[in-house]
Amino acid sequence: MASALLGEQVIPIEDKDDLLRITPLGAGREVGRSCIVLQYKGKTIMLDCGLHAGHEGINSLPFIDMIEPETVDLLLVTHFHIDHAAAVPYYLEKTPFRGRTFMTRPTKGVFRWLATDYIRVTNSSNSDSSALYTEAELISAHAKIEEIDVHQQVEVNGIKFTAYNAGHVLGAAMFLIEIAGVKILYTGDYSREEDRHLIPAENPGVTVDVLITESTYGLHNHEPRADRERSFTKQVRDVVRRRGNCLLPVTALGRTQELLLILEEYWSRNVNDLDNVPIYFISALGKTGTRLYQKYVMDMSQRIQRQLSRTGRNPFDFRYIKTRTGLSEIPDMGPCVVLATPGMLQSGVSRQLLERWAPRPENGLIITGYSVEGTIAREINNSMEEIQALKGGKIPLRMMVSNISFSAHVDGAQNCAFIDEIRAPVVILVHGEENTMMRLRANLVDKYKGSNYELAVHAPRRGEAVELHFRGEKTARVLGGLASKVPADGDYVSGILVEKDFSYRLVNMDDLLEFTGIAPVVVEQQQLVPYTSSFDLLQLHLEQMFGELPLTTETSNSGVANTLRVYDSVDVTHASWKTHVEIEWESNIMSDMAADSVVAVVLNIESCPASVKLTQGRGCGHSHHSTSGIDETVPAGDGPHSHSHAECTAVAPGLARTNDNHEIATKLALFLQQQFSQVEVADDGSSITVHLNDLSAVIDADSLDIQTESPMLRARVAPIVAQVSRALRPLSHRSVALPEPEPATPLASEPEPEHKGDAGADDTDSSDDDQTEPPTSANTAALAGHQSADEMSAGD
Repeated sequence: MASALLGEQVIPIEDKDDLLRITPLGAGREVGRSCIVLQYKGKTIMLDCGLHAGHEGINSLPFIDMIEPETVDLLLVTHFHIDHAAAVPYYLEKTPFRGRTFMTRPTKGVFRWLATDYIRVTNSSNSDSSALYTEAELISAHAKIEEIDVHQQVEVNGIKFTAYNAGHVLGAAMFLIEIAGVKILYTGDYSREEDRHLIPAENPGVTVDVLITESTYGLHNHEPRADRERSFTKQVRDVVRRRGNCLLPVTALGRTQELLLILEEYWSRNVNDLDNVPIYFISALGKTGTRLYQKYVMDMSQRIQRQLSRTGRNPFDFRYIKTRTGLSEIPDMGPCVVLATPGMLQSGVSRQLLERWAPRPENGLIITGYSVEGTIAREINNSMEEIQALKGGKIPLRMMVSNISFSAHVDGAQNCAFIDEIRAPVVILVHGEENTMMRLRANLVDKYKGSNYELAVHAPRRGEAVELHFRGEKTARVLGGLASKVPADGDYVSGILVEKDFSYRLVNMDDLLEFTGIAPVVVEQQQLVPYTSSFDLLQLHLEQMFGELPLTTETSNSGVANTLRVYDSVDVTHASWKTHVEIEWESNIMSDMAADSVVAVVLNIESCPASVKLTQGRGCGHSHHSTSGIDETVPAGDGPHSHSHAECTAVAPGLARTNDNHEIATKLALFLQQQFSQVEVADDGSSITVHLNDLSAVIDADSLDIQTESPMLRARVAPIVAQVSRALRPLSHRSVALPEPEPATPLASEPEPEHKGDAGADDTDSSDDDQTEPPTSANTAALAGHQSADEMSAGD
């Protein structure tokens, strides 16, 4: 049995659905190919599906084969960057995944073009690998993606999720996911720093059970933003003043637009000195990206919107920045500033310019974003003296290299502050290199040790699952007429409990459609049972089983139709002109049981020897009085007979009253287990014990008395026992006893017992001294005219 550790106490896991499993298929102690899978209550959610910039082809994918794609209900993508979204078309088109995929509106708009650029760059590189999907597959996948707005809550198959601003890039979102009351906040890449165009990441302001957060920078803290901007613009200016070229490797979309805004503003303030120095943004998506940012300006910060309102000019309509699609469009003369993709220098225009400008010391390279391990941008940061050329050979690295990060990731202080704000009891670190992540984890553990904030911090490896046990209380909302009165202590509320997608609603039948959308439907059952004997015989057998029954008679041209009602729920109709009995009832658990008993009785009537005797006009030679008051006098046979009244019974074995306490306890326990999870039957069958939390009730199997100190538990148990007992003991103590019949003339071999009067004689012939023995239990179950076939033969 699985278990969960809480402090030093091990709590057994009774239901595996109570385990929340969080597995990083990517970004587990690494940066790249982000892909986190949540599994809880039979639901599976995938968070992001990206590629690793340091690997190629299939090797760049997350470990998606660890999860069956058919089981994934949702794919939520936080933002459009390659390491978070580029594997989405592959997953949607080349796996059996059939769930739903969601992105914010700006993310979906930008993602299409960024993925297109990935296909172009990968297929045109000198690598042996090609893109993982085609343009046609990208278009097909893009059409399947659904949009979600910030602060919009969506519910899919019981999974609720809401998008919040993440501040990382345009359209970036955190996702708050709720399953069965458990709330998980996934930050994706996020930034809490205010910049020129983005809204910083926000606190959802709700209680969070699990926080899954990035740890990209670990404990490293950024310089103040104003200092970074001054340092950045100074270094760019120094390079062009010494007649050098300044290379800024960037992604096509994202933080690049923030750098463009900074340079545009700086050039406009220093136009006299820098007007003759061009700034180029080289990207196949440059113009498209600019148009996209112009389109989604209303999804940006208030600063951008105020600037647009004040000047009437879109901030992304640049004056000093020239967008180009290729290297051939740049004149190879004079100083310039070039922003070129890709951002980690592994290929493309940025790599070509690096190789061209690296040998000249007047040139400069400024790394402005995070560099993934295994890329040349990371290696250059480690003071390389030469670089490997794409076409072979070595190139000396003499150009100035610096790193001024404008990466829109939280630093150590910002991440710790956000964790402290959210105060989730469980924090899971992802999207960070192992050493960086583990230092952050150790710092968090030490920081909160001994405080009133009990924090468990996990840093799983790729493919390693974190299992958390959640067993939340189930709360039902009382709606409609049931909510009109607040119950007092000790009261109980009775209604229909409707469970849908982990939420519970208690309503009465009249309000079912309005509050749950469920239309009440009555299932009417009808069964035709072959039957050719008389109605009186049918009535006698049924009333011996169920007690006195209401009778309705209808007369028509065809004949007489008599209807008996059993337990006020089952109608048994005998029509004189039909060769069957119609049994009709509204289906429910108790009526179905009663109907089954009626069918068994009817089927048994004509197979009973006594019934055969009656249908042949023979009898026992004594009177039988039915419980309905009908006096049936059956003519005596031609010859004497003798038999025990216990030899024939109107009820099939197992349908008569049960006096076996163990059998009663076992059957009653089956019904109680449908309402209570803990039901125990005593070894000797003398009692049944029902447990509900700390309460218990003991039911005596013989008297069906309920012993409990809790009135509430008694009120819940009593109706079940009362209803089921009628099926367990169908022969009521109110049954009318049959009179003891006079014995017939004995056979020659038997001594003749003394008796008074003949069968069928007038009452005046009976002596006052005549006394009959009280009927036995066998007599009570016996039928009129019960004579075995062998005895009838002897009588003839």
